[in-house]
Amino acid sequence: MITFFNDSHQAHAPEFEFFRGERVPCFETPARADHVKASLVARGHALQRSQTDSAAVLSRVHSPRYLAFLENAWRDWCGQAPGNEQRQPFPSVWPVRSLRSDIEPLDFVARLGLYSMDNGSPLAAGTWTAARAGADAAASAATLVAAGKNGERAAFCCSRPPGHHAGADFMGGYCFLNNAAVAAQTLLDAGAARVAILDVDYHHGNGTQSIFYDRADVLFVSLHGDPLTEYPFYLGHADETGSGNGTGFNLNLPLSAGCTAEHWFDALEHACLRITRFGGDALVVSLGLDTFAEDPISKFALQSADFTRLGKRLGAVGLPTVFVLEGGYAAVALGTNAANVIEGFEDF
Repeated sequence: MITFFNDSHQAHAPEFEFFRGERVPCFETPARADHVKASLVARGHALQRSQTDSAAVLSRVHSPRYLAFLENAWRDWCGQAPGNEQRQPFPSVWPVRSLRSDIEPLDFVARLGLYSMDNGSPLAAGTWTAARAGADAAASAATLVAAGKNGERAAFCCSRPPGHHAGADFMGGYCFLNNAAVAAQTLLDAGAARVAILDVDYHHGNGTQSIFYDRADVLFVSLHGDPLTEYPFYLGHADETGSGNGTGFNLNLPLSAGCTAEHWFDALEHACLRITRFGGDALVVSLGLDTFAEDPISKFALQSADFTRLGKRLGAVGLPTVFVLEGGYAAVALGTNAANVIEGFEDF
């Protein structure tokens, strides 16, 4: 399976974040993708640079106002006050219920709050460069799979920052551009009539759900930590089934913290059967690997061998498949776990 690697990911390297009230080193670091790349190379997998410009599809996934903000964010932050280039910006106010969001404030920190769902997604000088290159990698993987040349039935977008918490007009959860949505829309633009997205990250892909919630051409299925206790808290419940034309095309399978591997695979089976009934032309997998038992910020119990089992079950779905790297913060093990999924898929 060809992997599209985002060489520019290292440009996004903020120094710290806030976690449970403390200033801590970032969990989402360049080392994550580097470990995955090293593991794939060591195990004989082919890597390619991105070949597809995602600009057109990004304009269909994200709002123009949000894209303009994100592209200019670091410049605007540095221009707000002397010395800001040495500081990380964080939002301090958000337009919650009864406040207006239709007018964009002039103050940068206020604009940052307008486009953020949390204060846990720190910006850095190279954030736009890295995120944009990641979207290109996702579009490249989807374009390859859509073309089906040389028997390629799957491709892997190994990129960071991740994307599944980013909505049409907001960032959050370390995510800025929604790579899974870019991959799905690229497949649709290339001729697929229907695309399924399966999100196996520990955290619900709220951004992906919101982007496609009223559409019948994309089925979104997610198994994740119960939002009653787990991030993103405000989306991911089982009663969220879609709206309008999308009614019935959203399936959430929330699981309690501490969920065993067997319970998790029962939910995966439910998800895969729903995807089969959907009858889509292709599958996008938001490949979060923070379900690993040793992940520092998650609470499921999968072991490295379980990711091979995951890959085999996804291979059995039998659809052209694009894998998009999402979360997973046990950085050293991340490479092994990602390669296990890919090889399990290929061995089916």
